[in-house]
Amino acid sequence: MSAVLFIPAGTFAYWQGWAYIAVLFIPMLGVLGYLVRNDPALLARRMQTKEKVTEQKAIITLSGISCFACIILAALDFRFGWSPVPLWLVITADLFVFLGYLIFFWTIRENSYASRIVEVAAGQRVIATGPYASVRHPMYTGALLMFLFTPLALGSFLALVLFPLILLTLVLRINNEEALLVRELDGYAEYCTKTRYRLVPGVW
Repeated sequence: MSAVLFIPAGTFAYWQGWAYIAVLFIPMLGVLGYLVRNDPALLARRMQTKEKVTEQKAIITLSGISCFACIILAALDFRFGWSPVPLWLVITADLFVFLGYLIFFWTIRENSYASRIVEVAAGQRVIATGPYASVRHPMYTGALLMFLFTPLALGSFLALVLFPLILLTLVLRINNEEALLVRELDGYAEYCTKTRYRLVPGVW
């Protein structure tokens, strides 16, 4: 992450980059400590990286390229001053990135089967409480907030041009994941009829 941020920026004096790293990785250490103490099985699921569904492999590749391109473009924007973001908006964006991470943490506390890859584990059941009462994929809701506000947190309006591509990868991943869940997870189809929205309450 440091290389992706500071090499394109051309300097270590990129305070927006340092603030963004802090917002991402300090809470991550807290979540890691929580999982080690309280849910090592979920930690093991979150450490998996090899997708089993062919379509998901392509989606994850596109998502990774889009996210790194967004960060690199934001760093280049800082270097050349194409579209600077005012201080108050950078700080506000960092708060929204942190909010997205809090939604992620709320989700994994509620659902011990929240694997990093798309799969249905033995004994898995439908979770319809907590954030799952509002949207069917609250972890992606948190990710959506983080992705949307990352360019602004890094001091770039220009990098927002890549957000639609990142949003597309989220939509593709959700649609593909839901097809598997409806097919393989008992009760998921009924859950979909009760919780209508996938990602954003009242929108989709």
